[in-house]
Amino acid sequence: MLFSQQVFLVAGLSRSGVSAAEFLLSRGAKVYAYDDAEEGSAQKAMASLAEKGCRIVHREELSECAKECDILVLSPGIPIDHPLARFFRGLGKRVTGEMELGALALSCPAVAVTGTNGKTTTVTMLERIFRAAGKECFACGNNGLPLTTAAEKLKSSGVAAVEVSSFQLETLSSLRPHVAVVLNIAEDHLDRHYNMENYIYLKRKLLKNCTESEYAVLNRDDPVVRSFAEHTKAHVVWFSSKERVEGAYLEDDHLCFKGEKVLSTDDLSVRGEHNVQNALAAIAAAKLMGVGSEAIEGALSSFKGVSHRLEKVLEKNGVIYIDDSKATNVDSCLKAVAGLDRETVLLVGGKDKGEQFGPLFSALKRSRVVHAVLFGECAFRLMNAAMEENFTAVTLCRPFEVAVRVACLTARPGQNVLLSPAAASFDDFRSFEERGEKFASLVKAYAECAAEAAGDGERGETGKEDKALD
Repeated sequence: MLFSQQVFLVAGLSRSGVSAAEFLLSRGAKVYAYDDAEEGSAQKAMASLAEKGCRIVHREELSECAKECDILVLSPGIPIDHPLARFFRGLGKRVTGEMELGALALSCPAVAVTGTNGKTTTVTMLERIFRAAGKECFACGNNGLPLTTAAEKLKSSGVAAVEVSSFQLETLSSLRPHVAVVLNIAEDHLDRHYNMENYIYLKRKLLKNCTESEYAVLNRDDPVVRSFAEHTKAHVVWFSSKERVEGAYLEDDHLCFKGEKVLSTDDLSVRGEHNVQNALAAIAAAKLMGVGSEAIEGALSSFKGVSHRLEKVLEKNGVIYIDDSKATNVDSCLKAVAGLDRETVLLVGGKDKGEQFGPLFSALKRSRVVHAVLFGECAFRLMNAAMEENFTAVTLCRPFEVAVRVACLTARPGQNVLLSPAAASFDDFRSFEERGEKFASLVKAYAECAAEAAGDGERGETGKEDKALD
């Protein structure tokens, strides 16, 4: 694409939208930018882009601007069936995304990871592994750097560890990873993709460009992901925590690859079967990229997890407070609950994504969760599902701050308070990170007030544990 001869409209000025606009401006393109919000972070982004030569568009100017522009660049948060996207397509014009621009500019090989859960953890593992092997690598895409930014920084000798979401796959067509990893498939984002068939189709799209010279690393334990092997020309390499496969697997408490013991489970810092699977996927991908076992073992044994994923905030008066705000769907929440080693008060709720909550409460009845505090936009749907499953140990408090306080008051010494929402954060927060940070500040303030009320003069820990919990 000859960027300097095209006129672009970038819609949505989040992190990826800003990166896309800056990328296009640096290549001499004429760029317009638009965001529904014209205050706060969006306003700052507009001011910064305007200084760099971008032309800011307001809502009433969109129709005329669309006629002048050749290509619409959608931020991941804007669906492909948004009226603006439909308007562009109606004019016979191209609709694309920031990651597609990055894929066109990338000069180094990519390892791309998708799936419902575990993407960020696996991509971060890969970044650590490649760096331990002496390779320049950035975790990028859906988390970390936008791909356009990474493409600018990485030389041909580097490696891009790319996290790819279903939102980004809507507008992605040019990425051809040397290794494409699919971790798992569970119900998620049905408010956007309408049904599981569409969601599965998008996830499978990551393999579309792979040829016989590339690799598809697939989860043998997931029946949907297993079926992806029938839809790719790539050489399939499996990973499994349940059986020995041609690839990476768990055997005799060791993570192995094709007969070689790479790492003991005792040396893996992050716990839980889901993290074993993430590590197996990372081992398979790294091995296929030529990385030796010593670098893999060193990176994974020192890996402490990612922020807002089963992250210990503090322990006070026998109660452990855990931030798992990154658990934005039911499957991720259940993986967190499955790893609990003590009774827990669970905070669950947020923006409704159309998931079924019955399986959540059915599983909670057999778990260490002794009480669930429901909050946010989907609180009443959660309550209905809990009642249908006869899970009665619930409290409904729609405001997040009230829900956190109720959870803290409910927990007893020897128990956890776990924020694992099983829902998106966008009802009250800009991101799951902001939700997790708010949770941390609230429980720290509560612990300090409780300590003062008890008269013991102690203060709770404010530092975050550097080891992820089971």
